Amino acid sequence: MRPLHRLRPVRASLRWKIAALAAATACLVAVAVGVLVHLWTDQDIRDRAQARAFNSVYSAMETYRRTGTLADGAMLDPAGLPAALRDPADGDRHVVVAGPMVWAAQRTGGPGSPVLAFEVNMGPELSGLPRLDAAMAVASLVALAVAAPLAVYAAGLLARRLRLVSETARRISAGDLDARTGPTEGRDEVADIAATVDLMADSLSSRLQTERRFTADVAHELRTPVGGLLAAVDLLPPGETEDLLRDRVRDLRALVEDLLEISRLDAGAEEAVRSRVPLGAVVAEAVARTGLDAEVDTSAGQVVETDPRRLERIVGNLVVNAHRHGGAPVEVSVEGRTVVVRDHGPGFPVELLRHGPRRFQTGTAERGSGHGLGLTIALGQAQLLRAELQLANAADGGAVATLRLPV
Repeated sequence: MRPLHRLRPVRASLRWKIAALAAATACLVAVAVGVLVHLWTDQDIRDRAQARAFNSVYSAMETYRRTGTLADGAMLDPAGLPAALRDPADGDRHVVVAGPMVWAAQRTGGPGSPVLAFEVNMGPELSGLPRLDAAMAVASLVALAVAAPLAVYAAGLLARRLRLVSETARRISAGDLDARTGPTEGRDEVADIAATVDLMADSLSSRLQTERRFTADVAHELRTPVGGLLAAVDLLPPGETEDLLRDRVRDLRALVEDLLEISRLDAGAEEAVRSRVPLGAVVAEAVARTGLDAEVDTSAGQVVETDPRRLERIVGNLVVNAHRHGGAPVEVSVEGRTVVVRDHGPGFPVELLRHGPRRFQTGTAERGSGHGLGLTIALGQAQLLRAELQLANAADGGAVATLRLPV
């Protein structure tokens, strides 16, 4: 049975999400390292140039005072000297950066004496920064090209393990209580999740088996006393009381038989006995056996290979459910290998369409009374026939049950 609307969220693969995150992180790290290296190298060039200019002025001043000559590169009141160094304080050395040039200057004597200056050109070293930046960019791209496939591979391993756990959980939710993830590689959170899912499946299977055994035991224990009640009712004198008791005992016997059938379906003890039969004739016979009014159209049916007894059980339950919980008229149509049973009542409840039929639940109050086993049995028999039973609501009102037999 499939819900009327089954929404599957659109999601991107975890593998590519992790790979994209790793690539983005690598790019950010490469950019940050490149900027830091650029700034550090630029500042180092400027610091070394200023220290060189400062020390050169000191050495040149010592030479000038001893010998009166200028050391290599030293100048007195040069024309290109920055304005900030043309009148330095007496005895103090000052350094000024002007573009790619670093100037250091010191007055040779008292006020009005010449200014000894030294110039250091940082241009050749600063011109190497673009090449350094280009080398850093190339190295970052190479590292990214190597790291991205490794990130994709590592993310694929993680995604594969998570996909295995997800598939196991999906099989359990679909009713396969024997599904297990089993031992997984590693001792991390994914392994913990897998172990938890398996433990949950074990606990759920144990509880469900206990419930099924209890249902089967109760049904078996009730079968004998109910048969005795039915025999005892036959001994009562005819009358209104006898008719009322007979109806109630027959309802009780039908409930017990339904419970026994469900227990056999749950235990996998049922087997389909297949034969080639005309689908339309089987459906018409199933509707007739219910004794309920229905508009039957079987003219387009095919010959199918199925278990006619179980097929009659499914169609009969759907027709009874349509009369009990729906509204007239009830329409039964056969086309090819598909059987459609429709009523004109309030339709199936949203919860039933979302989660499927549940035992002893009839949905909402407006759908009438009952023990909720009819659709459960129909679904179980359909699964045994490998058929698809789909429940939906018609656009103009009413419940629609569609049974599609396999090819």
